[in-house]
Amino acid sequence: MKYRSMIFACGILFFIGCTGELDVLPEDPDTFLVEDFYTTPESYLQGLAGVYGNLSLTGAEGPDNSNISGLDAGTSQYGRGLWNTQELTTDEVLWSWENDPGTRELNRNIWSADNVILRGLFGRAMTQVAFSNEYLRQTSDDVLDSRGVDAGTKDAIVTYRAEVRFLRALAYYHMMDLFGKAGFITEEDPIGAFQSPEYNRAELFAFIESELMAIIPDLIAPMENDYGRVDKSGAWMLLAKLYLNAEVFIGENRYAGCIQYCEQIIGAGYELAPNYLHVFMADNHQGSARNEIIFPVLSDGVVTQNYGPTTLMINGQVGSVEQNGGDFGVGSGGWGGALRVTRQFSELMLNGTYDTDDRNTLIIGDRPIDLIPVNNNGTGYVIGKWSNINSDGSPASATEIVDTDFPMFRLADVYLMYAEAQLRGGGGSLATAVGYFNELRTRANNPNTISSSDLTLDLILEERLVELHWEGHRRQDLIRFNNYTSSYNWSWKGNAPNGIPISESRKLFPIPNASLSANPNLTQNEGY
Repeated sequence: MKYRSMIFACGILFFIGCTGELDVLPEDPDTFLVEDFYTTPESYLQGLAGVYGNLSLTGAEGPDNSNISGLDAGTSQYGRGLWNTQELTTDEVLWSWENDPGTRELNRNIWSADNVILRGLFGRAMTQVAFSNEYLRQTSDDVLDSRGVDAGTKDAIVTYRAEVRFLRALAYYHMMDLFGKAGFITEEDPIGAFQSPEYNRAELFAFIESELMAIIPDLIAPMENDYGRVDKSGAWMLLAKLYLNAEVFIGENRYAGCIQYCEQIIGAGYELAPNYLHVFMADNHQGSARNEIIFPVLSDGVVTQNYGPTTLMINGQVGSVEQNGGDFGVGSGGWGGALRVTRQFSELMLNGTYDTDDRNTLIIGDRPIDLIPVNNNGTGYVIGKWSNINSDGSPASATEIVDTDFPMFRLADVYLMYAEAQLRGGGGSLATAVGYFNELRTRANNPNTISSSDLTLDLILEERLVELHWEGHRRQDLIRFNNYTSSYNWSWKGNAPNGIPISESRKLFPIPNASLSANPNLTQNEGY
């Protein structure tokens, strides 16, 4: 059963009152949790659900409500903000409706510190930190003892606290990756300490690493926790990603650490789903898809309603010309051709290597390949990767807002991370890396398997696009491979139809002006 029923438990109502600052910290404890809430053992699990809920939900009054003052639900949902920044800014996809606030600037790599999408993501990540800190305050040993909490409940809370510390580390990881810095605060700081000190990438890296190491012993074993809750493998995955990108983050080679944690995840019992597309369907929380997903962001057409990344992608991928939303379990017109792929994406899928590949879901029809102009939703090809239909063909619980969970971490990514870290000198086995690469192609019914002499970093970057497109990895990948700001161009990069190189400063997003105003200790990134 999905953890989504718990996500909507009454505990979340104490977490998602309206907050007025975009550098969000809990000024008033009643904004987040009240003392009277923690009266039963179940209440601590409900409070935990509230912290998880911030990944999916935006407010207590339904999917159209946001608990971050001044922002709507679409620009302040955690997964959607992450997806927008990692995808719209790259060679994978563009958003047609450039009159939607913030999207034109991301499409064209011309964002500023006033971009509303960046404001929303920074604020949502800081909200996650705030919720986590308050839960940790409410579950300290001293507080539990003062309430007379029994030993069995206290033992369970040890695991809950480890999960919350993971969620806080994840939020700081995303801020480190996207913004290069953050206001740093923990449960040890007083409530209302809005002017938190600024931590740079090196300081955030060290904190995230130490936190994950500290909590791993208290997390539940891989694949044994409730679906939607993190276990040891989720912490291993975040460590592996931390080390894979360490040269970007802190200028250090940590590929051996990436190999170590990839091996631990692979040895934990996860398996590739036999059908690639089942991982992206409405019932991906169960069956073979569940055995591939390491950590999801939940969505539900009835219970955990949100305008998050899967609702956006499934409605957005529907072609304006094709009116094919029924094929994906949403309205026939979807969101009017909102999402289309770039020429560069399409040319890779059509280069002959992926002709029979299940991961190639290009829908071409009579469309031109070029996205000119961007707001002409009949230009550019569309895809059919994501679906709001169950794997047996039955309908999901609702249309528009979808049941499909967003796989933030999954096994296929681990295979490609292992292969990349092996080629970059992290150890491991080349033969094993090739084997993992070929498993992905074989699973996708692609006969073009490779030998050890064929495996290169360029090929891995290509395969990451094919395997992981629209899953929120591409910006980070292009930066790690030095292809983001360089002469590798794509449609509308740098605000040019065929693309132009962009400033090195664009490897980081600016700190939102609203957050600078809220916390004078924050400083702006170079170039903004």
